[in-house]
Formats: sequence, structure tokens, C-alpha cells
Amino acid sequence: MIGTMNKNIAIVGTGAAGSICGYYLIKAGFDVTLFDKSSPLRTLLPTGGGRCNLAHAEYDFRELAKNYPRGEKFLYSIFSRFSTSETIELFEELGIKTYTQDDGRIFPECNNAKLVREKILKRINRHIVKEEVVDIKISSNGYKLKTNRAEYLFSHIILATGGHSGYSLAENLGLKIVSPHPSLVGLNTKEKFAELSGTVVKNCIYEGFEDDLLFTHFGVSGPLIYKISSIKAFDNFPYQITINLSQNLKDFQEILNKNPHKEIKNILGMYLPQKVAKFVLKGIDESKKAHETDGKTRDLILERIHSFKINVVGTNKGEETVTAGGIDLNQINSKTMEVKKLPHLYCIGEVLNIDGFCGGYNLQNAWSTAFVAAESILTD
Repeated sequence: MIGTMNKNIAIVGTGAAGSICGYYLIKAGFDVTLFDKSSPLRTLLPTGGGRCNLAHAEYDFRELAKNYPRGEKFLYSIFSRFSTSETIELFEELGIKTYTQDDGRIFPECNNAKLVREKILKRINRHIVKEEVVDIKISSNGYKLKTNRAEYLFSHIILATGGHSGYSLAENLGLKIVSPHPSLVGLNTKEKFAELSGTVVKNCIYEGFEDDLLFTHFGVSGPLIYKISSIKAFDNFPYQITINLSQNLKDFQEILNKNPHKEIKNILGMYLPQKVAKFVLKGIDESKKAHETDGKTRDLILERIHSFKINVVGTNKGEETVTAGGIDLNQINSKTMEVKKLPHLYCIGEVLNIDGFCGGYNLQNAWSTAFVAAESILTD
């Protein structure tokens, strides 16, 4: 059967981007239909550890865009129209007040992703159709959308299928896909860090990025590693990374001079977790006193700390929260989110080749691209 939807707007996917785009269009009076085979906004629930990290407190759109290894320049136009301030206004409009942590992450005052989900779904629930979209074809008067149950005609289609599915729909419409790779994920290493598993090293540095490092049974993880995995998402394995485990040992000789009778392991334990200090001192007499430590040993210790080398052999399967890759941005008009060669077909959110660091950046991409697509349709 073929059913024609009033006003002809279909949104494929009810994640963060699809749901908010639907909210804006429904609020404007359109009879929107959102399609999804599973639970709406399910991917919102684990964000921010269940507290829902809505955005990041960076109010300069160019600075905000720097937090996206893929999509930075593409997002300039989008963030100049809908950025952090507009996100806060959006959620206040939905009845969700927010607060900002010291690290810049913005959360709802309720600290509950389930409540945020409920507030959004309340506005769009009656427009959701629980059917799986299996194909979209261009027709003489728009687009023919086929689900596992029926076929429909629409004049406007919005692809918001996220970063783990929906690429086949885009490819069938002739869109180029950048092959997806896991991002924001723990890294498997050649080195065995079993004795360090569960140990966190604070404020480590990698090529200008500063954050915490977590040793695990499979390798390394934590905020800094998530950044590295994002930056190097398309690098071939194996590759090597070099991390500074401590910024506070620049004047190591002076520290040794001030603590001449302390054992080396105890001095390092003032700046690093004891287990990490012991690991760094492998092959070195850790009970040696500071005044007994020669220049060669001192330099070797510093090298191991300031240039801690890790050989990465893969990613920790199933841990990734974001996918790098997706619909090639060269095919999309950033002022409208419309596919350049296919009028009235829009792509938003993580289905695009856009991904950001942890801290609310990926949800910001969803809210912003959703707004721009909705606004484009409203003014079409």
C-alpha cells in the first residue's frame, strides 16, 4: 500500500538529532512522521554517565568547533546560528533547567537522562511510527519511503539514523560514505599493563591535550585516551603514542637535591601513583637514595615519564560511544543540511562524518544540525 502523509515530512531516526528536528517542525505546525524500529532516544540514556551531558560551556562558535576532529570548518556556519546558548534556551523551553560543572560540561539540574528523554518524547511521541525504514527512492513527486510494513510518499526526507546504522539508505540514494571507524574508545596495547589495571594518572599530556589516563586489563582508556582515539581514528594499526605522565617533574634534579636521603620510588610516588612509579622504575634499583642516583639514571627515569611510549594494536571492541565516518560532508550544504544534488533530502547528527570529543560535543552537533535543517524547511 502507499499512504501519503500530510505536509510530506519524514524523519528517519529518533535519536537526539531526529527527535529535536521533529520537535521544531511539529511546533511550527507541520504534520511530521518520525520512523524508528526501536526505542526512541535510547542513545541519550547513557550520556554523561546517565546524567545527560547536554553541551559544553564554550560560547565562541569557532572555539567550540575545534573540538571536532572531523567537521570543524563545516560546523562554523551551523554553530554561528545555533550553539551553546541556544541549546540552553532549547532545554529551558522544554522545561529542563541546566547547570555547568567546573570542567565546562553542561548538565540538566535533574541529573537524569531518563527525565530529559521523557520531556522530549512528550512533544513528539504521537508522531513516531515504530517501523523500520528499509529503502528510500527518488520519485517523480518527491521520495518513496519503504518500511517493513508499508510504503509512503514524502516531499521531504530527513536522515537522522545515527552513527551505527542507516548508511545503506544513504548509499542507495547515491551518497558517498566515509568508512566508519570507532572513536572515543579504549585502546588495546602491545604492552601488558595488568599490574596497573584500574590505576588513573591525572593530568597527563599528549600533543597539547591534557586529561586523565586510565590503565586497563586490555591497555589504556580514560578521557585522554578517548581524545587520542578520536584524533587517530583513521590511523592504521599498529601505531605508537607518546604521553607525558607528569608535568611536575621538570626540575627533577632539584627535587632529588632537596630529598637526598629519600628512596627514588618514594620521590616518584609524590608525583605518580605508586604502582605507576614502580612500573617506570623497572630495571632500576627503586630503593636507591636520591643522592646515589647518577645523571644517566636520572635521565632514563625522566625519559620514561615524560615520553611514556605506548604501542597501540587496536580498539576495545564494543566500547566506542561515537563513530568517526559517515556521509561525506562535501555532499551537504552546511547552511541548510540539504544534500546538494538531491533537493529536500536532509542529513543531520551523527550519520554525517562529524564527531567530537567527550564533554557534550556530540550532542551539540545533534541539536545544532537538527535546528538548521528544521529552519531550512520552515523557510523553504
